[in-house]
Amino acid sequence: QDSSDDVRKVQRREKNRIAAQKSRQRQTQKADTLHLESEDLEKQNAALRKEIKQLTEEMKYFTSVLSSHEPLCSVLAASTPSPPDVVYSTHAFHQPHVSSPRFQP
Repeated sequence: QDSSDDVRKVQRREKNRIAAQKSRQRQTQKADTLHLESEDLEKQNAALRKEIKQLTEEMKYFTSVLSSHEPLCSVLAASTPSPPDVVYSTHAFHQPHVSSPRFQP
């Protein structure tokens, strides 16, 4: 009976060793995946920041062009002064979507 207990202990230790090894492999794989994801997000962030910078510069340029154009614009000079802001009733533009097949019963 002692030898069968020893065999079970050895089997249990081997099974536990394999489980621990698999667990460490999963942890390593998860860390690697997170690292790659982090690098990808950093690249995306850098690209978006670059795009924001370019768009900001473009906006400054167009704002400058518009500002220099406004005093010379014959269309703006000939037009009547714009009316004050008009507040529209929200229901004036409301159109029910009954004809849409998506809302049919």
